[in-house]
Amino acid sequence: MSLVAGVDSSTQSCKVTVRDAATGAVVREGRASHPDGTSVDPRHWWDALGAAIADAGGLDDVAAIAIAGQQHGMVTLDAEGRVVRDALLWNDVRSADAAAQMVAELGQEAWVARTGLVPVASFTGTKLRWLRDAEPEHAARVAAVALPHDWLSWRLRGFGPADESPLGPDLDALATDGSDASGTAYWDPARREYDTELFELALGRPMRVAGDGSSDAVVVPRVVAPDAAMSTLEADVTLPGGAVAPQGLVVGAGTGDNAGAALGLGLGSGDVAVSLGTSGTVFGVTDTALADPSGTVAGFADATGARLPIVTTLNAARVLEVIGGLLGVDHGELGELATAAPAGADGLVLVPYFVGERTPNRPDATASLVGMTPATTDREHLARAAFEGMLCALADGLAAVEATGVTVERLLLIGGAARNEAVRTIAAQVFGRDVQLPEPGEYVAAGAARQAAWALTGALPNWPLATTTVAADPRPEVLERYRAAVAAS
Repeated sequence: MSLVAGVDSSTQSCKVTVRDAATGAVVREGRASHPDGTSVDPRHWWDALGAAIADAGGLDDVAAIAIAGQQHGMVTLDAEGRVVRDALLWNDVRSADAAAQMVAELGQEAWVARTGLVPVASFTGTKLRWLRDAEPEHAARVAAVALPHDWLSWRLRGFGPADESPLGPDLDALATDGSDASGTAYWDPARREYDTELFELALGRPMRVAGDGSSDAVVVPRVVAPDAAMSTLEADVTLPGGAVAPQGLVVGAGTGDNAGAALGLGLGSGDVAVSLGTSGTVFGVTDTALADPSGTVAGFADATGARLPIVTTLNAARVLEVIGGLLGVDHGELGELATAAPAGADGLVLVPYFVGERTPNRPDATASLVGMTPATTDREHLARAAFEGMLCALADGLAAVEATGVTVERLLLIGGAARNEAVRTIAAQVFGRDVQLPEPGEYVAAGAARQAAWALTGALPNWPLATTTVAADPRPEVLERYRAAVAAS
């Protein structure tokens, strides 16, 4: 039995799953926490990777590994392979003004035509523009730009500062995959090539692809094919905490977290997933070229060579945390309160923009509560409005994905919040269609493990996925009231 490992280095934590390469059966798992914040020293991710691998029983019997990571995070390296400044994560909105400037300079349609997206604060390119303007002394030191999964894979393969890694600071060894590159705003998922002009528009300096000659230009990772390996380890690499990546370990291309989840779920044409983490995403897989000039749907690449149309919200399970904290209850108790109130909460609507919002692009927005009366101002109605506000925002995302021509034949609900019974019940009402519930699992890490098996064997394995169905219970008035409240906010 060959074993493979998949890593999910997310905003909150690092999860590792070790699986049978042929069947996908889970053999063992591990995890470690990441610090809070939207600006983080990447060393915390490296330490957590070592701890999570140790917690999963190590890699001594593992033949291949791949890392999936949170997308868009800006990891800047100097010529010695050291991190220039803390990484700005996808949910850091300080680059909102930079994004608006970049859109104004080229226009939305040009951005969509060249990258499949319209820049917002989340994307790496806008963070580089912010760095150029706000911290020019740091921008001047940048010798390479990577994303979280790129950087972690580079370190796992033995590269890094000379005093910390056996292979030293070889920036030309940096590598990534198409899904993560497509979230930078300077890579074209249609041509599968970097757009050098857009990179220079962002940072104000020329770029070159790792391994492509030598110059003073800023290095970006080479893009590895989905079924290929970044490399095979030629010697043991010791990780923080003492775990070892052994000689002969195959390191797969890795992927962005949403593409990893799509691969872990085995999404195909007609499948769309709604993921409820702290943030929320709606994404599907299509072989058809797509473009959304409004920028609502980003036309990323997936982890197989196809496209991954995606909508992302900043406020998903975060909404339940805020309202649950206000009411002094956990998610389960909040769900019990919510189901005690009627669908539509008798007109009480929560617009849940607690930390601004990415979709719609309103980084400075705040949350609002509409429809308060003596009859609706109680714990049950507020809990119901919280669940409905979270899910209505994602229902708008689903409608936007469908508007690009993606057909939704199967809707899957995943993420930690999807385990809540109230979420499942209300989702079938808000989305107005059957909802498929895969067994609880770490699907980003599963996708990375499946990719590792692909790199190891040359064939993408077909791992089974068990689901249960919550039957559609359409309540269109809930979404109609939500949309009216958003329009008025």
